Amino acid sequence: MTEFRIKRVYDAHEESDGLRILVDRLWPRGVAKDRLHGEWLKDVAPSPELRTAWHHDPDRFEEFAAAYRSELEANEAVAELREMAAEQPVTTLLFAARDEEINQAAVLRDFLNEDS
Repeated sequence: MTEFRIKRVYDAHEESDGLRILVDRLWPRGVAKDRLHGEWLKDVAPSPELRTAWHHDPDRFEEFAAAYRSELEANEAVAELREMAAEQPVTTLLFAARDEEINQAAVLRDFLNEDS
């Protein structure tokens, strides 16, 4: 069974990360492609409309998380992500947001771990 974790894309790569997958729709500023040490699956990220409406407002996080979970239930990229992670004991979902718990990767991690 795969354990999904999250980590800022700006943090150093570690062997314990397992498979690393960037789950942001936009490429993070200042990160060279060869520094990623992983894959980019932008289609699993929130829709542009949802991301723009939320605008990383902590007061609206619960509302955002519920809407994003609804998107994830119908998102074909979730199955692709699960397939990518099937052979790995640990999969690290990478994100660029400053807040390490109020972000879309945390919602995705919880969604994936609940169904694992």
